Parts: sequence; structure tokens; C-alpha cells
Amino acid sequence: MEAYSADRSLRGKLRRRYTRLAYRKPLTLALDRPMLTFSFDDVPATAALAGAQVLEAAGLRGTFYICAGLEDGEGPMGRYGSSEDARRLVAAGHEVACHTYSHLDCGQADRATIAADVDRNGAALAERGAPAPVSFAYPYGDVSFSAKRALGERFKTLRTVQAGLVESGADANQLPAVGIEGADGEARARAWMARAAQRKAWLILYTHDVAEAPSAWGCTPDALARLAAEAGGFDVVTMAQGAARAGL
Repeated sequence: MEAYSADRSLRGKLRRRYTRLAYRKPLTLALDRPMLTFSFDDVPATAALAGAQVLEAAGLRGTFYICAGLEDGEGPMGRYGSSEDARRLVAAGHEVACHTYSHLDCGQADRATIAADVDRNGAALAERGAPAPVSFAYPYGDVSFSAKRALGERFKTLRTVQAGLVESGADANQLPAVGIEGADGEARARAWMARAAQRKAWLILYTHDVAEAPSAWGCTPDALARLAAEAGGFDVVTMAQGAARAGL
């Protein structure tokens, strides 16, 4: 299965840039200590198992953005997690969040299609014992005016894959995040952790698979464990917990 790529044309880049100006939900943050979130997109089986186990071993919990329609299927990051994996994540105290049902490209779909796909995912996650999700991540990190309008009142936070820190004034409908992926993913995450610590900001990290030989969108268990071990100066929170601290 080949990896789908969102619109990388000039038009797509301009759309993502101008959406930052619309349907904003500014945050107010005044942190005594920086915050850090570990999140996982699509939730391949390795993330639901090895990724969760790494965090649990460190006494931490993460946010897992699940597409229920991908469960048990095969993709460019290996096999996706099962419904039982989702139930175990809930039971272990992780946050199970929404990533649409079908991994829909929200940058291209219309408002009604986005809402219907998210409705379907919410119903599927409820069947797996998850509370109604309050956190959402745009598949492929692609955002549009229609997506922000459709989802901004439904979820407390909407997350992208554009790198940055979450500070006072950040748009909760288009939050930045930093990927732990690729050959330099661990070093990049560590550099952003240093910036977040200095500025007392909220840093959201994300990855996909967690495997000894990860895909281009994943990381190794050892890399994740090292980052978790270096999180002592942070309040490690799920997305829902971070949103609550921001008054959402």
C-alpha cells in the first residue's frame, strides 16, 4: 500500500497558511512548568503496543489519534491496531482521540463529509469503551476552512503537523506539533524540548509506528524511551489534560 500525500501544491500551501487567520480559538497559557505531550497518529499496532508500553514504563500516558476504519488493515507503517488494542489503551489510562474514521483528507473534503466521517469514528470509539473524544488531529496535517468550521466547536483542540510551540495566543483549532520521525527525529524533538523548557511552553510531539526498524513516519522504542526519560522537567499531559489547563 502506497502512502497518500496531501496537496503539496502552491495552492495547498497557501490554503494552510490562510486558514490560520480564520475560525481561531486562542488559548491563554500561563505555565509555571513547561508541558509535554506524546501523541501517536493513525495508531499502527506497534504504537498501541510498544509505544504505549514505553510510556507506561516511565509512568506516563499519551494521546492516541485513532482511525477506526483502519483497524487491522495494512499500511505503509505496517499493521494498524485492533479494536482490542484501543480498549487496552483506554483501560491503561491513555487518551483515545479522533483522527477521522477513514483517515480522510480534511484539506480536500467538504464540511458535511468531514462531519459524517468524524461522527462515524466517534461511534466506533464509543464501542471500544472510549469517552467522547475531545481531541482531534488532522490526517496528513492538512487543514481547511471547512474543517476548522466543522470541528472547531466539536473538539477542544485540533492538531496539525506544522512544527512549533503552543504558547498563549495559539489557535486551539490549528495547534502545531513536532514529529519524532525520520533519521533526525529524536534530535529534532530534543531541540524543541529545550526551546519549550526555556519558554515554559507546551510542546506536542507525535509519531506513528514505534518499531526497531520504523517507517519514515515512525521512531524506535529506544528513541521514544530516551525522550520520555528526559521529560522530568516537564508536566507530561495528554492533549485533553493540556486543554483543561488552558481553560478549554
